[in-house]
Amino acid sequence: MARAIQLAERGRLTTDPNPRVGCVLVRDGVIVGEGWHRRAGEPHAERFALVTAGDRARGATAYVTLEPCCHHGRTPPCTDGLIEAGVARVVCAMVDPNPLVAGQGIAQLRAAGIATETGVREAEARALNPGFVKRMAQGRPYVRCKLAASLDGRTAMASGESQWISSEAARRDVHRLRARSSAILTGIGTVLADDPSLNVRLDASELEGMGSADEIRQPLRVVADSFWRMPTTARMLGLPGETLVAGVEHLPERIAALEAAGAQVVVCPQHLGRVDLTALMETLAKRAVNEVLLETGPTLAGAAVSAGLVDEIILYLAPHLMGESAQGLFDLPWVEAMADRVALDIQDVRRVGPDLRIRVRPCLG
Repeated sequence: MARAIQLAERGRLTTDPNPRVGCVLVRDGVIVGEGWHRRAGEPHAERFALVTAGDRARGATAYVTLEPCCHHGRTPPCTDGLIEAGVARVVCAMVDPNPLVAGQGIAQLRAAGIATETGVREAEARALNPGFVKRMAQGRPYVRCKLAASLDGRTAMASGESQWISSEAARRDVHRLRARSSAILTGIGTVLADDPSLNVRLDASELEGMGSADEIRQPLRVVADSFWRMPTTARMLGLPGETLVAGVEHLPERIAALEAAGAQVVVCPQHLGRVDLTALMETLAKRAVNEVLLETGPTLAGAAVSAGLVDEIILYLAPHLMGESAQGLFDLPWVEAMADRVALDIQDVRRVGPDLRIRVRPCLG
């Protein structure tokens, strides 16, 4: 199963919106076939492994990081392929949270006389697909909030100047985060101040798991723009990939202008006069968005944390000081006493160039 998990990782940047899955076929203690899911619409991991194994798949054990699918989508059911190949045993790291599968694949294999087992290295398998698992289980994507700050916790000067707080090495690391994300979310304040591109600006050869011939998938760019202030000349609207603008009022003229400029639009419910972020996340999940990277200022970042939407915070901490007049990381007006603090669980700390990258998870009850 460890090898199957390694294989699944190879699809980290390409499988979206499908889950990352790896499969290894073992017969008489020898690997006879292996494969991983590369991208949506192409064969699943089990199908690749069966092709490489050929007749040696008969009587083999299949180790799969996710329960084999049993429904017809863009590709045929993997359960049918395993049964037809004469596999004797299937070991799944985890049950598929997709309601179209959700144990039915295992039941179909058992009905065909194939021995099955689940729960082997399940935590590692879940870590492969946090967004897919959350979208299927909760109807919302997995949200990472990316921030860069000085050592004294400042993200921009009082004037709004913020380029560049972090190092070139940290910025390249952010592009790798973007490459694995389904969507990048920012606020209209960031767009008006910085006119960002919010795209992946690395060559395929610079991204682990991609060859130079692979095309980089640009994540969906999402702008929370409650009152439709998005400029039709915004840089991101002229770049490859899609841009979605979310507002709260139906203003036909502004919406038509944005659509003519190449944007997609969605009218969301409002919360406290602004885009309801929970509703926006549910809308993105319906668009098969698994993982969202939040790149924004303290207002939207604080609102997302306050709404309990942020699963992970990734902070690039640069070795310099910016002083008390500079902007902070999060606007959390409801935090007035020590008892109101947002507890954080540190997951990982490592050096990226001269900066520190700290990965934490909010411990919101």
